[in-house]
Amino acid sequence: MNNDLIDLEGKVHTWHHARNLIQGSTDSAQFVKLIEETGELAGNIARGKDLRDDYLLCDIMVVLINIATRNGHTLQECLEVAYDDIKDRKGQMVDGVFIKEEDL
Repeated sequence: MNNDLIDLEGKVHTWHHARNLIQGSTDSAQFVKLIEETGELAGNIARGKDLRDDYLLCDIMVVLINIATRNGHTLQECLEVAYDDIKDRKGQMVDGVFIKEEDL
């Protein structure tokens, strides 16, 4: 991850702590917030709006950083684990969706 992104993740981490969103919240509450933000993004996709409107993609990332932080992880660490999991994955596109080989 580039340093600017790492710095931004750190700022979001600090912002969460300053607002008691780490100790004062729960994974369940943050997951509900994530789904709320995801629903807003789905609405923008359905309406053909610019996905940057209302910073919906970033709002989702902010909540994901919160959940990662609450569990002692960084976004970079989570992405590294996810990439390691998918890097050799094979499959095919079905109706515009990638289906893993073992699920075909």
